[in-house]
Amino acid sequence: MNNIRIAEISRKTNETDIYVLLNLDGKAIRTISTGIYFLDHMLDQVAMHSLIDLNIKATGDLHIDAHHTVEDIGIVFGKAINQAIKNKVGLNRYGYAYVPLDEALSRVVIDFSGRPGLQYNVHFTHSHIGRFDTELVREFFQGLVSHAFITLHIDNLRGFNAHHQCETIFKAFGRALKMAIEITDFQKNEIPSTKGIL
Repeated sequence: MNNIRIAEISRKTNETDIYVLLNLDGKAIRTISTGIYFLDHMLDQVAMHSLIDLNIKATGDLHIDAHHTVEDIGIVFGKAINQAIKNKVGLNRYGYAYVPLDEALSRVVIDFSGRPGLQYNVHFTHSHIGRFDTELVREFFQGLVSHAFITLHIDNLRGFNAHHQCETIFKAFGRALKMAIEITDFQKNEIPSTKGIL
């Protein structure tokens, strides 16, 4: 089994130019530049809490708004995860995390099921965090899920500060991702499914 779990993906459209390099077995080394400073902060949280090495460079039509850039980063990040995870032999497969930040609490659950699905139960208390439109959080994760071929449940359980709500989501995603991508000694030569395929 090839145990090098690294992926490098580029995607260029008329709206965005996205580059992602990641190492699932890294040490949280990260270089992130998207032109959207709040998103940089959130992606930094993902890398820190999942311990993946993450290099993201993105440019997009931010003169229009951030929608295309955020969505396309999710797409390319998801493609990179899917490529790096390889054949899923020995994969822990499932991951979950509860993360608080002051008054806010979020839960994220991941399944590397091979079936893209997003259940997103988040009601932000404000429409914007600085200049960042909170509607784009869902767009980011929808793009990621659709191209990583994972099932992802995101629930913000409480919180009244939108920044705290959002940060708990991204931190919990990082923690859940860390658990799900672990290679287990328990079934290190098996695909974790009775079907024999994921």
